[in-house]
Amino acid sequence: MNLEAQQQLDRYLEMLQVRQRVSDHTFDAYSRDLRRFSDFCTITKLEAWEEVRDHHIRAHIATRHRANMGSRSLQRELSSIRGFFEFLVGERRLALNPARGVHAPKSARKLPKPLDVDRLTAMLDAKQDDALEVRDVAMWELFYSSGLRLSELTGLDCHDVDLVEGLVFVRSGKGNRSRYVPLGTKACEAITLWLKNRGSYVTGMETALFVSRLGKRIAPRSVQQRLERWRVKLGLDTHVHPHMLRHSFASHMLEGSGDLRAVQEMLGHANISTTQIYTHLDFQRLAAVYDQTHPRARKSKD
Repeated sequence: MNLEAQQQLDRYLEMLQVRQRVSDHTFDAYSRDLRRFSDFCTITKLEAWEEVRDHHIRAHIATRHRANMGSRSLQRELSSIRGFFEFLVGERRLALNPARGVHAPKSARKLPKPLDVDRLTAMLDAKQDDALEVRDVAMWELFYSSGLRLSELTGLDCHDVDLVEGLVFVRSGKGNRSRYVPLGTKACEAITLWLKNRGSYVTGMETALFVSRLGKRIAPRSVQQRLERWRVKLGLDTHVHPHMLRHSFASHMLEGSGDLRAVQEMLGHANISTTQIYTHLDFQRLAAVYDQTHPRARKSKD
């Protein structure tokens, strides 16, 4: 790259550091990403940023991908490049941002492993030694009964749970979507038992269903710590976290019903593609459904 191109890059980095006051970590990452892209352009014999096209950026990202760079790092690198070109457009050095339509390769989605029914049953039926453990088991039952997210559970107020009808109202879930979710019998029993103890901790006008020992709404981090404590107490050799209970709910519901749309509604997913990562239907079952329903797969009767 020519001298003017390097000066433009330096000016952008200075703007990030002085005017936008990004953190040192962010500045170092952006600076490293853009210097690396500048070196790529030099090797490709590009002299000025005006010469860069989207295929050059794709080639650079592909080179980084082949060097085993992770998807998240590639996305950040592409974001650095996109931000720099947006700066040049704002400076009227470029008419269009060549990085705008370029996307990093998507990382493979990792499937969280569900707990099997026997382990979950043992975990939920274990003896509670004090009122806080009664609260804890009520939370574990609710995670598994209704498939709530951690933030949704900690955000519940007492009036969001209808123990008579067996319903829980999730207010403003992910994407600001509210929903009603069924509440199982065991979860109703566990919550009822907790409500008998809740008054010993609550002070003032606290409305939270689950509170800490200080009587305030329980924090998500505290829920995670209490679940780990429960796992250690029971001697489980598998790390357990709240999302694993939500995933177990989804997996066991799908295995029992096969109704992906219903599980999508209960989980609060906007797109069914998100729900599909929870499917664990074995091939024989899929093959049986295929054989019974596909017009060109059914065997003719003699």
